[in-house]
Amino acid sequence: MSGSAFLDQTVALLERTPRVLGELLGDLPEAWLTEPDTADGWTARDVVGHLISAELDDWIPRAEIILRDGTSRPFDPFDRFAHKERDRGVPLRVLIERFVELRSRNLTRLHQLIRDDADLDRLGRHPELGEVTLRQLLATWAVHDLDHVAQVYSSLAASQDGAVGPWKAYLGILLRRDAPNPAG
Repeated sequence: MSGSAFLDQTVALLERTPRVLGELLGDLPEAWLTEPDTADGWTARDVVGHLISAELDDWIPRAEIILRDGTSRPFDPFDRFAHKERDRGVPLRVLIERFVELRSRNLTRLHQLIRDDADLDRLGRHPELGEVTLRQLLATWAVHDLDHVAQVYSSLAASQDGAVGPWKAYLGILLRRDAPNPAG
């Protein structure tokens, strides 16, 4: 796939995530928002906070490092839990608005950064994974969105875990919640 087609397809997904979360979570009654997706997981609010952190400190900063420094400088560490303290007491509506604003700004910046298809194959250095391409970083950004949107849906379903009664046996989203974590 050509770089411009790859970039267009990736941005097509990335630009939708804020709208999806805004529509799904905006003005949703609090009763839906209090449960994490798993016992040690995140609520929908946590996910939005984490996505904000990634907009601030992950995707674009790492793309800029790749394009400016290549593999000579590893990416800065990313604090996956920065949202916990930073967003304490901030209303979900405000967090969603912040995410919308940051994502829009970052997609504009992404188009400024990528001059041609060759930029997508430039290398950077992840501190744990080693050499990665800008194309891989952008693909990961999109799949990261999908992963966390799924996590939001799981947390919303978790709020109804006890309410569904015996129908839980037919609801994969709740059954996966109780499954052992192979990574854990």
